[in-house]
Amino acid sequence: MAFVKISEQSSLYNDLEKKSVRELLEDINAEDHKVADAVQKAIPQIEKLVTGIVERMKKGGRIFYMGAGTSGRLGVLDASEIPPTFGMDPSWVIGLIAGGDTALRNPVENAEDDTEQGWKDLQAFNVNEKDTIIGIAASGTTPYVIGAIKEARAHGLLTAGITSNPDAPISEAAEIGIEMIVGPEYVTGSSRMKSGTGQKMICNMITTSVMIKMGRVKGNKMVNMQLSNAKLVDRGSRMVAEELGLPYDESKRLLLLHGSVKLAVDAYRSENK
Repeated sequence: MAFVKISEQSSLYNDLEKKSVRELLEDINAEDHKVADAVQKAIPQIEKLVTGIVERMKKGGRIFYMGAGTSGRLGVLDASEIPPTFGMDPSWVIGLIAGGDTALRNPVENAEDDTEQGWKDLQAFNVNEKDTIIGIAASGTTPYVIGAIKEARAHGLLTAGITSNPDAPISEAAEIGIEMIVGPEYVTGSSRMKSGTGQKMICNMITTSVMIKMGRVKGNKMVNMQLSNAKLVDRGSRMVAEELGLPYDESKRLLLLHGSVKLAVDAYRSENK
């Protein structure tokens, strides 16, 4: 059966330029409602991936996101949020985009069409069988991503592909295919819309679940977050106060002394056994 890109099919809406602002917003919102349901259907595959990542990460493995354009930017975004949120070193979750960091802001011509560059980019990090490669491609056909996944899988790495099309080449190349079928985009082919929203949701699910299983969350709190601004210091101080039953000022002192909620709580309990 021939591969059909649902994500590239014509929008279900027409004459967009003739619609009022309210009509445009209502239409886009109606389409966005479809995204969470599409992601929900992919949970069994996401579960398999997260389980595999945790097994490897406990042995020192890392996560690499790979993509081009919007997909690449979303991978880099998710990776960049892990250190401040969970206090993990940036080397644990890494985002790679076709064309390099320049492509985060400006298109890099033909970068995504190079089938060999993705694996070259990975080799710069000395990847091994403990690592996981997650390719993100709404179309499911991006050569930069698929080339990297094929080589990574051949070298024993865990591989997954996130796409908006069923039976996509990326799903065939990867060990785990995560197919989030959101249908045609509101503006035909604009995968920054529903596809991008769904990709962001899935990335959130993957890394948040992994970090929880890696012990970076206690109860429901980010006890390892970086104290990089006044808001986070205040939040952390309140966490310490709630956990230990101490006054706010004493909790803040402990937090700043030890550098994280977890370390502050552990140190206090150790000293007051």
